[in-house]
Amino acid sequence: TVITRKAYGGAYDVMSSKHLRGDINYAWPTSEIAVMGAKGAVEIIFRGENPNAEQEYADKFSNPFSAASRGFIDDIIEPSTTRERICADLEMLETKDLTNPPKKHGNIPL
Repeated sequence: TVITRKAYGGAYDVMSSKHLRGDINYAWPTSEIAVMGAKGAVEIIFRGENPNAEQEYADKFSNPFSAASRGFIDDIIEPSTTRERICADLEMLETKDLTNPPKKHGNIPL
């Protein structure tokens, strides 16, 4: 997965993130990865008490560096190297063998 712009909340989670066993995740330096956008988060957290809160939240959370430090992103790559990195990763994953645990139940008709 390559995050090129914005990845917020549940949408980020379900789009092949590390949380759902995504193999390799990259982000461009200009991308934003956070629970929610700065404006919405500030309205909930600070309720208009701090006029600089939106910029502070954006600086702290709306960047790929905090996500990378937590292991959610494998690397922050320059846009010009994206194709090269993706090709190398596809070659690496070509022989990947995925084994899932056995299912505990069948899918019963409802």
